[in-house]
Amino acid sequence: MAEIRYLYRTITLGEMEIHVRTLRDISQFSDEAGEAEALGISSSAWPQFGLIWDSSEVLASLMVSQSIAGRRVLEVGCGIGLASLVLNQREANITATDIHPEAEKFMQENTRINKDKPIRFVRTSWTDKPSELGEFDLIIGSDLLYERSHVAPLSAFIDQHASEDCEVILVDPGRGHHAAFSKRMILLGFSHSQTRTGSPEEAGSMANGRVLRYSRHA
Repeated sequence: MAEIRYLYRTITLGEMEIHVRTLRDISQFSDEAGEAEALGISSSAWPQFGLIWDSSEVLASLMVSQSIAGRRVLEVGCGIGLASLVLNQREANITATDIHPEAEKFMQENTRINKDKPIRFVRTSWTDKPSELGEFDLIIGSDLLYERSHVAPLSAFIDQHASEDCEVILVDPGRGHHAAFSKRMILLGFSHSQTRTGSPEEAGSMANGRVLRYSRHA
């Protein structure tokens, strides 16, 4: 098996600089123990957690100024966790989750690189039995509605871990499943609004992207 190759870069978000170690490219793969395969992660999907996608940069940019005082924050399907790294640098009460068996290692290495405290990480899928993960006041994520089949488990997972007064912010690059997801969230008692991430000229691969916002109150 080929040695994993890394890329080190600095991402500037406003006045904030975040240093990250990612996979060098999408051709990387390492699953000698078969842990990822047992979790249903194919060799082609394996490296996707370890790159920074445009939607994750949009979410991270939003987190530079997002209100966090006194709020428990959860990043769902964090991957490399750029938004969590931003929030951690802001000293937020942040928990990150992902199903990928390598995500936590990358997360904690990146907190070390940034000389920040470790981020609480829980490896879980959206269909796992209820855990002690707890409830959160702000739930965030990027490019989570990758397939139509993700709509039901993701909405249920968010509902399970949302406090009575909760805000949800998801960045979707325009995969076409956000309408069905929003309908489910409304049925779960959330209000909904959305905005475009930018004009086609400005947004690149996020030309059809949306920032989806949901909220509910006691």
